[in-house]
Amino acid sequence: MDKLVEHLHAFARETSLTTAEWQSTIKFLTRTGQTCTPLRQEFILLSDVLGLSAVVDNLNHPSDDAKSMSDGKLRATDHTVLGPFFTEDAADVLLGESIASEGKGEYLFVEGRVLDTDGKPVPDAAIETWETDENGFYDTQYADREHPDCRGRLRSDAEGRYSFRAVVPVPYPIPGDGPVGELLLALNRHNMRPAHIHFMVTAPKMEKLVTAFYPEGDTYLTNDAVFGVKRSLVVHFGDISDPAEGQKRGIPDGKPFKLLQFDIVLKEGDADEKLQSSL
Repeated sequence: MDKLVEHLHAFARETSLTTAEWQSTIKFLTRTGQTCTPLRQEFILLSDVLGLSAVVDNLNHPSDDAKSMSDGKLRATDHTVLGPFFTEDAADVLLGESIASEGKGEYLFVEGRVLDTDGKPVPDAAIETWETDENGFYDTQYADREHPDCRGRLRSDAEGRYSFRAVVPVPYPIPGDGPVGELLLALNRHNMRPAHIHFMVTAPKMEKLVTAFYPEGDTYLTNDAVFGVKRSLVVHFGDISDPAEGQKRGIPDGKPFKLLQFDIVLKEGDADEKLQSSL
């Protein structure tokens, strides 16, 4: 708190902050709070677009460097920003089941293992995943939302394996109808995020992982509005047209689908860390 006050006062002096500017800022922060609901977190969005969320994430979850890998351990999966669209009401799904209802987009199948840095499987890891539909909207952005969709909760099996059916994510604009959207316009910044699918993975004696995977080739990978992309999290979606492969994974009518195969590597850490969110 001492440092916050110190830097806040220094900012006011350096910029010769006027009373009118101070009042405008108070009004802006007030409207930001008033925009928040149990399903919409405008303050997290504000933190995201200012890059603060990314800075805090990098400080608390630095990437493994080459030196830390010299002992032959696996590189832990990088963290990234939580974003404002996580909810705690995701439905439980079994391995291989779909997190999305029909008609939400092109089929995507996600599979891999949850491992520790020694390469050993992590059984019974809880995996929360959420994404947009093909229109670029999260379920919470629909006024007629009756139940969670394009989000789910599953657990890895005894060998650490996980799998689920989803839809191919698309680039989307972060909400522009509130104070944060007005701020981006004032700064002449766009409000687009690259396509991605979110993951939150927890397991006993392991550090909680909050991450996302971004399909390669997206226009916004290098200019994400919330600075969430990391090189290690850019992934390849395979194109699968073999009906037998689709049938094996429960793809309806043997239709073509995209395939993401990715092993998630967790660090040892505090399994009881609580999600720091006001949701």
